[in-house]
Amino acid sequence: MSQFVRLSSLDAVPESLRGAYVAIGNFDGVHRGHQSVLSTLKARAAEAGVPAVVLTFEPHPRDVFAPAPFLFRLTDGNAKARLVEAFGLDAITILNFDRDFSQIEAEDFVSRFLVDALGVTGVIVGADFHFGRQRRGTPTFLKAAGDAQGFAVEVLGLMDEGQEVISSSRIRAALSEGAVVAANRLLGYHWFFDGCVVKGDQRGRELGYPTANTMTHANFQLAQGVYAVRARLGDRLFDGVAAFGKPMFNNQRPPFETHLFDFDEDIYGQTITVALVAHIRGQEVFSGLDELIAAMDRDSNKARAQLAAAKPISELDHRLGFFG
Repeated sequence: MSQFVRLSSLDAVPESLRGAYVAIGNFDGVHRGHQSVLSTLKARAAEAGVPAVVLTFEPHPRDVFAPAPFLFRLTDGNAKARLVEAFGLDAITILNFDRDFSQIEAEDFVSRFLVDALGVTGVIVGADFHFGRQRRGTPTFLKAAGDAQGFAVEVLGLMDEGQEVISSSRIRAALSEGAVVAANRLLGYHWFFDGCVVKGDQRGRELGYPTANTMTHANFQLAQGVYAVRARLGDRLFDGVAAFGKPMFNNQRPPFETHLFDFDEDIYGQTITVALVAHIRGQEVFSGLDELIAAMDRDSNKARAQLAAAKPISELDHRLGFFG
């Protein structure tokens, strides 16, 4: 297939996607462990001469069953789709997950989605994948269903690095500690997120550092501090320095504030994508504005130096387009 396809349901699957090899999972972060699954998917699809498709779910099931959404999400549906496309696969289907969906019997999930809608040639899942009501759809169940329905099933273990498994929770923990380099290494690309630029308190402009402010979710648990970032605005790339947290001002659910170097345009209402390159320092409280401005000058110089040396981590990182 030449053009990437994104579906939000399997009610009307294009004929070009039928017979696909499919990887199923939540894939939050699409990290290096997930990428090992996607590499296998790509290889199996190529061997069979069929499309390679990712089947995933939004919102995350853990948030659906919690009293309120609580999970620090690494990638929303849009980011997952961007990563899957950059990985070189043919399509992604993002099914809406809610309590009604969770009550679908495992047998019905297989017959309705995998057999009738997609007519799958094969399915690949991780060893911890479960599906269907009461999580009855285990990898063993899926293998038996594949034998009965005539499609291949491959179950892959989690990718290890040393003594630790590469996992979304490990990456969340790293980001919550400001360990950007470690998180990016586990992801296999520079972590990024989107936001709509909104009006802030204009304080940065008064200090000589106008910022593009994006609101954060209540469960956005990135460590408060200052970061070297690369930002995409439309088809343009910018280096910048960003701050998360306002210890000297109102620090209740602060925005993520990105100062783009050598840039002065009105971009309110536009979407900006920010990739984290390095953590410069934690948040500090200064004795006055002069001391704060001096620190911002030092932060900017450090960010420029770190960004000048930054390189893509992988081919996937290169394809995401933050490094030219």
